[in-house]
Amino acid sequence: MNPGQLNLGQLLRRHGTPHPDTEGLTITHARAYEFCGAVCFGGLRPRAYARLARLSGARSGDRVLDVGCGTGYLTRRMAKIVGPGGSALGIDPSVEVIEYARRKTREPHCSYETGVGEALSAPDGSFDVVVTCLAMHHLPEDVRPVALREMYRVLRPGGRLLVADFRQPRTRPVRHVIAAITGHVMAHYRVETLDGLIADAGFATIGRGDVRPWLRYVQASRAVRPEKP
Repeated sequence: MNPGQLNLGQLLRRHGTPHPDTEGLTITHARAYEFCGAVCFGGLRPRAYARLARLSGARSGDRVLDVGCGTGYLTRRMAKIVGPGGSALGIDPSVEVIEYARRKTREPHCSYETGVGEALSAPDGSFDVVVTCLAMHHLPEDVRPVALREMYRVLRPGGRLLVADFRQPRTRPVRHVIAAITGHVMAHYRVETLDGLIADAGFATIGRGDVRPWLRYVQASRAVRPEKP
């Protein structure tokens, strides 16, 4: 099938191997997904993701986790920020996109593993920064709080969280165009619900805003608990 004939709904299927227990949708055509991503962002993708990397608050030497990393587009930008003294790990349930991400990556401190956001294998407090972009809408509503609690668990006290996801276009004609490209996956997604979910997971929100053309982000932190006297 020609990638130009696919929409994002056709690029996703339930229960991608090797994690058939995930309730989310799994990308199965890495190259076609990259093609659709480039088209949807209309040339603004590099600038948008560079801004997300800056908004994450990551610094040189940090340990970063990218949940639902897909083809590793954001993971590689995080690796550039943290440098050789840090690390960037991307996880995704799709074997296909993880293999693609590994082929595209040259930095030894940038790595990938198969895994699901609702059951992270990392130990408690093992990352300085957790990021996730265009992944939350792939999860059913009842699974999103579970994934955010897992992000809270693996983030160290004082660590930073950045969640970015699809923002519905403000005009009806553009909404119709995006729906035609993406199918039903994003058509009814309400990104504004992220604020409450992030707060319920225990995070303190420290910022929010838009990144052109289609992203809404929330910045948050895991509070440092005072020592007991």
